[in-house]
Amino acid sequence: MKMTTLQQSHYNMSIEKLSASAIVLLKKLIETQSFSKEEDPTAILIEGWFVENKIPFQRTKNNIWATNKYFDETKPTILLNSHHDTVKPNSAYTKDPFKAVVEDGKLYGLGSNDAGGCLVSLIATFAHFYAQENLTYNLVVVASAEEENSGKQGLNSMLSIIPKIDVAIIGEPTLMNLAVAEKGLVVFDAVIEGTPSHAAHPNTSNSIYNTIEVLQWFKDFKFEKTSETLGDVKMTVTQINAGSQHNVVPAHVNLVIDVRVNDAYSNQEIAAILQEKAPCTKITPRSLRLNSSSIDLNHALVKAGIALGRETYGSPTLSDQAVLSCQSVKLGPGDSTRSHSADEYIFVSEIEEGIAIYIELLNRVII
Repeated sequence: MKMTTLQQSHYNMSIEKLSASAIVLLKKLIETQSFSKEEDPTAILIEGWFVENKIPFQRTKNNIWATNKYFDETKPTILLNSHHDTVKPNSAYTKDPFKAVVEDGKLYGLGSNDAGGCLVSLIATFAHFYAQENLTYNLVVVASAEEENSGKQGLNSMLSIIPKIDVAIIGEPTLMNLAVAEKGLVVFDAVIEGTPSHAAHPNTSNSIYNTIEVLQWFKDFKFEKTSETLGDVKMTVTQINAGSQHNVVPAHVNLVIDVRVNDAYSNQEIAAILQEKAPCTKITPRSLRLNSSSIDLNHALVKAGIALGRETYGSPTLSDQAVLSCQSVKLGPGDSTRSHSADEYIFVSEIEEGIAIYIELLNRVII
């Protein structure tokens, strides 16, 4: 239904107020330390925002969540999620990471871009729709903990608590373009054995020399199946450790292998292939739970995003999408290249635009 000029004016004013409120919340979050597993102070701030806006909520550990006022179990449900934990600031900061300062339109501070801007934008979007009746989808918002460390008390712990989710919007900085697929992650610990000995004695099975061929194998090996959106599986040896003193040939060498999995494979398939083919004495996955994720390009959310002029792409970086079994899209204000960088920032205008786009996207899907 087309709005009158007066209705449009009130609508725009409502979004402006939500944007201003969201930016105030973000400034408070920046100035409150919230390293992974230490998010209680920021959880309290988010609780306060919901109280101030008269929206009932629940808290599980350091995760804050709420459902729309007219939640209907017979309808499908969209999850709106982002996280309020941060990494620790790196040593290259020239500004106080815990001081929210706006300069030249940039809001500086730790967690401003990753992912505070996304979080407050999604919370504001949820508030916009909270009391609306006759939505075609339910909405659940989760401000989650322990994303940066892939911890056990984050979004993954909430999936058995919140209502069943049919599709999710995960707030991470994407310049408000749609990451329609995301690579999963499996980290492997590998062992290459040899014969321990004194360095002065002959040894035809030095574990370190045995590792040379193994490293070459990992460098050259290619997984056969590629993905239209995510490309090839990316496998990288990232750590190597062996020996304790100069005159002893070690019994074994330990490797760590980082594998970024496309949506052509399950994590279990990747593990099975490496355990069969890798020329190691032993190779063991640390976890198989961080899966690749994607959304059907014909899904209403994707079509709405494209209609709004947003681009689609496949993301090589990991987010809380990895713990979901439903379809999901990664979408949020800010730029991922600023994440974890010194003097992290987000443009204030990016938050304002993000809220407006989130709302218009959902208007086209749930109204």
